[in-house]
Amino acid sequence: MPWSDHAIWWHVYPLGFLGAERAALPPGEPPRHRLPVLADWLDHLLALGCNGLALGPVFAAETHGYDTTDHFRVDPRLGTEEDLTELVERAAERGVRVLLDGVFNHVGRSFGPFQDVVRHGAASPYADWFVPEGDDFRTFEGHRHLVALNHENPEVADHVAAVMEHWLDRGVAGWRLDAAYAVPRPFWRTVTDRVRARHPQAWFSGEVIHGDYAAYVTEGGLDSVTQYELWKAVWSSLNDTNPHELAWSFERHNALLDTFPPQTFVGNHDVTRIASRLHEPRHLAHALAVLFTVGGIPSVYAGDERAWQGVKEERVGGDDAVRPVFPARPEELGEDRLAVQRLHQTLVGLRRRNAWLVRARTQVHTLDDTVLTYTLTGPATGPAAGPGSGAAVAVALNFGAAPATGAVPAAPWTRGAGDGDVDAGSGTVSLPAFGWCVATAPGIPG
Repeated sequence: MPWSDHAIWWHVYPLGFLGAERAALPPGEPPRHRLPVLADWLDHLLALGCNGLALGPVFAAETHGYDTTDHFRVDPRLGTEEDLTELVERAAERGVRVLLDGVFNHVGRSFGPFQDVVRHGAASPYADWFVPEGDDFRTFEGHRHLVALNHENPEVADHVAAVMEHWLDRGVAGWRLDAAYAVPRPFWRTVTDRVRARHPQAWFSGEVIHGDYAAYVTEGGLDSVTQYELWKAVWSSLNDTNPHELAWSFERHNALLDTFPPQTFVGNHDVTRIASRLHEPRHLAHALAVLFTVGGIPSVYAGDERAWQGVKEERVGGDDAVRPVFPARPEELGEDRLAVQRLHQTLVGLRRRNAWLVRARTQVHTLDDTVLTYTLTGPATGPAAGPGSGAAVAVALNFGAAPATGAVPAAPWTRGAGDGDVDAGSGTVSLPAFGWCVATAPGIPG
């Protein structure tokens, strides 16, 4: 199994987490050396059971980080290149890989090559890095301050590959590719092929909200993409007491797993936090049970392990609530909602003991108006078999406010988490109101 199949990411938005200024520091201001604080959170990450630190934007930018002005310079609001490389080294000492957020679809208007075009027009050597449109240039989804790069220009591919290699040379493990869906897939293929020639173990995950997910892997050369379809189905089906929506999403998810393991999540820096999204707080355990049992590469958005609240709003500053400042050290979190953190630890631990889940298909057994049960079975043979070949995981979810029953195949089930019970002889699952259960077995007969 490649290292990425064992990855469980803890996702941090550094500018918010570290309390950085809203806008770039004035020229001449000394850097703020905030990144070293993240090293004090590595033990927290490991205690959750995660082994990857997925960082949001860390490069010089105008405001929120997705308006990059220099891909080769760490944002002075966060520190220096030395601060970042030291963080990567300290993470590596603990067996933690670091993922960087690459914004290569667009840049901020202060980006050096764009400013050269503004000053010199067609005479600029960077004139073909951008696409004229009306009296300005093409932008990202209508945001004037985000100028789209011209991905038809080989020099842009050269630049992106050089940026990736620069930071991979300094120890990072891979890249989250922001707005990957807005970039032509042949561009990604050109860049990833070139970078992998020097860094064959590098991992690339693209932000893809809609479209042909698998094509970004088969045609674009990425390793994974964000599984927004499953994310939406999880909270929507729970809020609507509609297990059928989630079951349908499992079918789509199974099809993706034929090609690649998607990056799964129930929260990130761009969406309302799962604890705020769900109408019924008891459904949070159901969402986490799905996240840590279905196939894919899971990530936990920092703060979700304590059921932090935060609603994203479509306005200027509308992301602030989901990108808050964190204390300097994890001990300062106190005891608030520690039970949710312990639930994360339990479910991550179960997944660690069943590493084959990364590529496991979901088979539904009970599907009615309130109950969904499903199983996942490990490969009995082949390169992914390993210890525990043929092992099985069963999950039962009661979406409703009344006790209910469901069924899974009869097997020597052992409950690993939840408040439901599985009868090993018959496979009957008994669930209290809003109950759930995750169980494991050496295998499913037949």
